[in-house]
Amino acid sequence: MAYTMTPSPAGPIGSQYCVCKVELSICGQNLLDRDVTSKSDPFCVLFMEVNGKWVELDRTETAVNNLNPAFAKKFIIDYHFEEVQKLKFALFDQDKSSTQLYEHDFLGEFSCTLGTIVSSKKITRTLLLGNGKPAGKGMITIAAQELSDNRVITLSMAGRKLDKKDLFGKSDPFLEFYKPGDDGKWMLVHRTEVIKYTLDPVWKPFTVPLVSLCDGDMEKLIKVVCYDYDSDGGHDFIGEFQTSVARLCEAQDASPLELECINPKKQKKKKNYKNSGIIIVKSCKITRDFSFLDYILGGCQLMFTVGIDFTASNGNPQEPSSLHYINPLGTNEYLSAIWAVGQIIQDYDSDKMFPALGFGAQLPPDWKVSHEFAINFNPRNPFCSGVEGIVQAYSACLPHIRFYGPTNFSPIINHVARFAAQATQQETASQYFILLIITDGVISDMDETRHAVVQASKLPMSIIIVGVGNADFAAMEFLDGDSRVLHSYTGEEAVRDIVQFVPFRNFRNVPKETLAKAVLAELPQQVVQYFKHQNLPPINSEPA
Repeated sequence: MAYTMTPSPAGPIGSQYCVCKVELSICGQNLLDRDVTSKSDPFCVLFMEVNGKWVELDRTETAVNNLNPAFAKKFIIDYHFEEVQKLKFALFDQDKSSTQLYEHDFLGEFSCTLGTIVSSKKITRTLLLGNGKPAGKGMITIAAQELSDNRVITLSMAGRKLDKKDLFGKSDPFLEFYKPGDDGKWMLVHRTEVIKYTLDPVWKPFTVPLVSLCDGDMEKLIKVVCYDYDSDGGHDFIGEFQTSVARLCEAQDASPLELECINPKKQKKKKNYKNSGIIIVKSCKITRDFSFLDYILGGCQLMFTVGIDFTASNGNPQEPSSLHYINPLGTNEYLSAIWAVGQIIQDYDSDKMFPALGFGAQLPPDWKVSHEFAINFNPRNPFCSGVEGIVQAYSACLPHIRFYGPTNFSPIINHVARFAAQATQQETASQYFILLIITDGVISDMDETRHAVVQASKLPMSIIIVGVGNADFAAMEFLDGDSRVLHSYTGEEAVRDIVQFVPFRNFRNVPKETLAKAVLAELPQQVVQYFKHQNLPPINSEPA
């Protein structure tokens, strides 16, 4: 995600927020012709499912007399990775000036999730009538684009011969950057740190979003003000100047840009006044701060694997007390976790074939314990078709295995890590692996698991652990490095936090969507963090 930083004494001003708006462009092809004397006059209506009901969000303009319209009006939607956002695109032939849709002839509709659209970037699908049959040869094309300026500017600034403001010493200079606000007043964007006791300061390089500094307009005037810091808050004005980002970009490492710092009062009073010092732009670089959506729209696939705990502590699956008992509604906590996570992630994998693995069970025919087996009993092809395929394979395997132990995580983590390591050889941001482990208890191979997680932290991979039942999950919290950096038994540190742990019991009595949000909350930034660390831009990304 594209984040602006939280305010700090020497940071950009403004709250942390995620810039994620998607623009959808709509075209129709071979639409039904409902008009007798001329062609249809189509318009498109966008609906989103809210609490099980379709709610209208927006409409395009009407394309007069056109069976192959390309609508100029775009749909703009807030994008949330961790939610299933169901959309419906319905086309109508405008007959009257009425806003009531039943007054117009229906030309067909298409429904899908926003995730399906952004993971493909552009889709063309058949329009369907109310009875589910094709609307003639009618098709709809939907193209997605992220609506955010992800450029950031990095400035390296210094000063020379600034005015001396302190009676017994030199100055303690700092800079403030302003842009014009909507109300015509200057709005503070960034404040540098204070450099003590000098008239020739060198400030640390800093980075701010280009949108924050100049609204993305490189020609827009910005104002830079230099002050002498006073601890009582009554900072002394040294001087100021106005410039633009385009001008700042003239600064190169070899040839810095020098700008005069002017005090207008002194300039009026003194005839021979030149300036109150020079502000030097040592370097100015504009780069792209890629977001999760940039990588998805660039073609990155999320590769999903499930690991299921079949140890004896789960209880006999034939008995209602067992965590693997499938209740009359056809579900249990294992299935709920698979559905919650899988239904989101499956939109981001084009073939929707997911490996589903089990651990901690004895397998036929020789009843040896396995900590890494395909739940469809096909080790050469452990893939299941979609989340439904995982659910079917899980239900089918339960009567054929014996729950045993111990609870070893490392074999499955290392299994997925081998594939993630192969993906790094492509040296592109094309695949990221997600392992969902669902377990009921304490990890038996903690040292090996810690080591496996630390090694996996170097790979395009994240691990989600959902704890089912009422066991003590303290060890899982330990793997989730939110509060401290995870170390291997060799002392090696994890490069980044890749584990997200959630106890299912906290979500038993809330809507199922809440579990998905909690489990997937950290995933987008983990994806971005990995690819940035590897200096891998999205595939097909444009230079800044």
